[in-house]
Amino acid sequence: MRKMTLVSAIVLAAAFGDTAKADPYRWCAEYGGGRGGGTNCYFVTLQQCQAAASGNGGFCRQNTFYTGPDRRRGYGAYGTDRRW
Repeated sequence: MRKMTLVSAIVLAAAFGDTAKADPYRWCAEYGGGRGGGTNCYFVTLQQCQAAASGNGGFCRQNTFYTGPDRRRGYGAYGTDRRW
């Protein structure tokens, strides 16, 4: 009987358990210039990160834990590699 209860609990947990979500935050702001400052990895766009780091002596880097979709476009920086 205990085995049946345990198996039922495992099956229900697997069926109704919350699945892992992708990390949507692609950019991190590093503050303090490598002297033990803080890190904030809650930026979806590079522009958001740059605005937060501006004037704080910080810089932006890609989030190494980013697991979201790869957002490649059909053209390069400043529209130089457009495919018509």
